[in-house]
This record gives sequence, C-alpha cells and structure tokens, in this order.
Amino acid sequence: MAGAFETTCDLLLTGGSVVTVDDRRRVLEPGAVAITGDRIARVGTPGELAGIRAERTVDCTGKAVIPGFVDTHQHLFQYIARGLGDGLPIWPWLSEFMWPVAAEIMREDAVAAVRLASIEAARAGVTAVLDHHYAPTDVDTTLDVAEAIEGVGLRGVVARGMAGDVTDVAREQGLTEHGIRYRTDEELELMRACMEVRPPGSQVAVWPAPLNVIYLGQDIIRRSVELAREYGAGWHTHCSEGQDDPETYRNAYGRSPVDWLHSEELTGPDTVLAHGVWLEDVEVEQIGSSSTAVSYCPLSHEYMAIGVMRLRELRRAGAVIGLGSDGGSGFHVDHFEAMKQAILLQRVHHLDPTASTVEEGIELATREGARAMQLDAGTIEAGRLADLAVVNLDAPHTTPNHRTVATLVYCAGPADVDMTIVGGRVIYEEGRCLLVDERDAMGAARERAKALLERAGVKDLLEAWRDTRVAGPLAETRDQAGHAT
Repeated sequence: MAGAFETTCDLLLTGGSVVTVDDRRRVLEPGAVAITGDRIARVGTPGELAGIRAERTVDCTGKAVIPGFVDTHQHLFQYIARGLGDGLPIWPWLSEFMWPVAAEIMREDAVAAVRLASIEAARAGVTAVLDHHYAPTDVDTTLDVAEAIEGVGLRGVVARGMAGDVTDVAREQGLTEHGIRYRTDEELELMRACMEVRPPGSQVAVWPAPLNVIYLGQDIIRRSVELAREYGAGWHTHCSEGQDDPETYRNAYGRSPVDWLHSEELTGPDTVLAHGVWLEDVEVEQIGSSSTAVSYCPLSHEYMAIGVMRLRELRRAGAVIGLGSDGGSGFHVDHFEAMKQAILLQRVHHLDPTASTVEEGIELATREGARAMQLDAGTIEAGRLADLAVVNLDAPHTTPNHRTVATLVYCAGPADVDMTIVGGRVIYEEGRCLLVDERDAMGAARERAKALLERAGVKDLLEAWRDTRVAGPLAETRDQAGHAT
C-alpha cells in the first residue's frame, strides 16, 4: 500500500505552508499533502512528493494547509435567534430568552437553523462539530438534525440534550416551564433509539447529553454515562459555567459537581464538559488525572461575562481542551476569532503576555478538539483522516506573512478559507458549499425564524435600538438623539 501512495493519489495540495500540528509541530514551507480516499497518504515537501500522480492537483502557493477546525461545543439550532438576548446575565439569558424560544422550536425550524449554521461552519474551515441539541429532542428531529449536518458534508456528533425528572435546583432556576419534556426513563429510551440509528463510527453520531450537571438529577447523569459506555460513545454536558454553579450544587448535594462526577467514575476520555470555568483546585486535578475533555468557549465567556477558564492549569494537569463556539452566545462560527480570543483572554486575565501563545491557539482548535471528540483527525500526518482546510494568506490583511502560525491566528478569518475538505471530499470551494444550496438554506432560515419569534413572544428583544444608558454621569453625557454632549 505504501508503494501505491508513492505513485498515485486522489488529491494533491502542494506549494503552500503546511501547518501539521503533529507531534513534532512541523511547519513545512513549502509543503505538500497527498490524499487517497478519506485519508492523508503522504506529507512532505513538494520535491518529496513530486513523483506522485494525482487525479487532481491544487496549487496552494500563498496559502496555508491546516488541519480542519474542530468545534467542541455548539448549539446550532440557536443561530435561528442570532443577535438577540444581548446584555442579559446567563440565567436570565436562558430563562427569559433562550428557553422560551427553544420551547417553541419545531422540527423544521431546528433543521433550517442547523443546516444554515453547518454551512457557516464549512465556510469557516470547520470540519467537525459537537452539537449539543436540545430543541426539540424527539427521535425524528434528532436524526434530522444529524442528517442536516452530514448533508453539508461535516463530520461530528449530535449530543442529544436531556433533562429528565425535575429537581429542586431546576425549579429554582425556572427550568420546569420551558425545558422539561420527558421523564428520565423516557429520555433514555429515546436516546437509545437515536444511538441505534447513528452509533459511534457514523459520520455524524449521536451521544447522550444531559443538559447540565448543576440542575439535573444525579440519576439521569449516571445512567446517561452508562448508556454511552454501553455503545462505546462519548457523552457531553455543561458544568460549572456560572460563578454560582458550584455553590448551588454543593448546597443541593454536599459536594462540588466535578468531585461528584469523579467519585462516581463518570469522568474520563469519553467525557466532554462544556465551559468548566469555576473549578476548585481538586476538580482541576480530577479532570486532568482522568483525561477528561473541557470545551473552552472564549467568545461566549466574554459575551456573558462568565469568567476565565484555568487553561494552563487544566492542560498541565492532563485535561484535553478544545475550542467551542457555544451557539447563540457566540453569535457566529469563527474559530479564527475563537483562537485569538482564547489567547488574549488568558493574557489580560493574568496580566501576562506569556500566559498563552498562538501555537496553543491552533492546538486547541485542531488536534486537541479532535482528541476531545475521539476523532482520528486534527493533525496533518499520514494515516489520519483527511479533514483539512486551505486558507488564503495572499491578501492585504495577511501580508507580509512572516510567521504563518501567527498570521493564521491574528490576521486571517473565515473569508480567507479557500477550501474545506472532510474525509478527502471537498465540501467547500470557491466561495460556496458544494453539497447544499446556500441561498435556499438562508431563505428557509429567515422564513422559519420570523414565525418562531412571533410564537415565542419575544418581541421586546427585537427593538432596532435598545437604550442601554445607565443612570448617573454617563447618561448625562448624551442628548436625546443619543449624541455625545
């Protein structure tokens, strides 16, 4: 087979800067990547791969070839309400905005939103997504959401959100009215039915995703993990996102949330916790020692003013940290921006420009995200899945390119993505997705969104201009038209 790789391949990307993010962290300038089937066949210099005959050769001069981005925490359906809910703290954002909207979402709404967001992801160089989907979660909708993601060409997981029996904590947070659809036994039956259709190994699989460790009962979390492990799948949940979350959990159960998960042996390489901002020292060690993954969502954390993840401490402890977009509180799919903010947020928090690096940003966005999702991808090396992006660096805002890694993180953006490849198949090229009609998807999302927001009764969130002036000196500096005086 090795000999075949040396003489022929399906797709050859040559002449660009190849950022491998492999164990040696090689940056080949210029480099070349040969793809056969759904795998990377060879990586080297253009000279080393010059003898390969390719069905198609792409000249990547002036471009970077990178591992495809892996989005480790999404709520793709939330993009149907893009731009709303600004300025609300996390629990009011949920109880007054997102939960009322989610309660009114129909299957067609969810599919339209997920398809559009998947298109956005493909255009931005994302090749895999972990979508925490909770509106609605019947079997048909869950499977249709998975089909919408796969239909765009992406790889990933639909983490089916589950609530189960109502807890006292859920009642205190106002979740009961909008978020509880099924009892615990029903949730697990529906979950099993979805996993039977899309088990591990599917291009888009389905995982159990109890909504949040903080306000769900311990029984549904324990049983969700048991179900995931029965199928050899992962599982996904929110944990310790808000500053009050650990104390809320401790008051209810007498211990911190990760400490309980760890004591029950529910942490591990099959676990992806979203956020993990407010962790005690012992929890950092428990996450690390069990190789648990945490999704770092810097744009969401800034938008909600949640706090700053203990990034370096978690990584040193052994945790796997990927980058996530977090749906409506991230506003759009942009791992370039996520990389940049992941770095800068750490620096300003620690008042230390050495607290994070551009190299770390790319690692989180690619190889570490793939580890979190248990994907044989995330690096450019022979034998890995051919999940790649080609990024144009021949533009005014990326010129001169002295260090490709820094240019990618600080200067490039989704508009610079020339090509997105998943499993050796080009799914985005020359400004359009190749497997789906983008204009139809946009039209469907607009139409469904308008009717949805009318049903949800959130008209007050649609004001063209919200007067956010505060009482006191700031308000006095502006006249009635809003101009500075």
